[in-house]
Amino acid sequence: MIKVAITGVIGSGKSYIAGQMKELLGIPVYDSDSNAKRLNEESETIRRGLVSMIGADVYDADGHLDKSRLASFLFASEENASRVNALVHPVVREDFLRWADEQHSPVVAIETALLLESGIDKLVDKVIRVDAPLETRIARAMRRDGVGREKILERIARQKEYPNPDIIINNV
Repeated sequence: MIKVAITGVIGSGKSYIAGQMKELLGIPVYDSDSNAKRLNEESETIRRGLVSMIGADVYDADGHLDKSRLASFLFASEENASRVNALVHPVVREDFLRWADEQHSPVVAIETALLLESGIDKLVDKVIRVDAPLETRIARAMRRDGVGREKILERIARQKEYPNPDIIINNV
């Protein structure tokens, strides 16, 4: 089985390209963002770690993650982000590998913005980097996330672009 990563910084069009691969080519695609959100709710490893780092009120009475509390902690410092990532990324990697093993396809893909930071680059055979002009990325992310330009620029500054992809798709 060939494992392909679809990566790019915020607003580059990763989801669009992943959707096209799935729809047009029939390639199963693992969405690391949505699966990380699911795992934040379901994984006991993540739950225990977040409660230990942030406090019991990071989950509400129904056991749902308080996303704004987590985001406040994450964006408060680079150290906080590193600690959360060190907790979440291994669980996502393991979940991706489990998911990939369940697929009946010669090729699977993973959509992820944090390819290097997560260590997923070591799990895949090929990397597709999706690019778009800066102003296009900013406009897309602002529209999608409902936040201002400064917040998007902060997020862009924190992301690392994969330096040596096998394929670059310019998605304008």
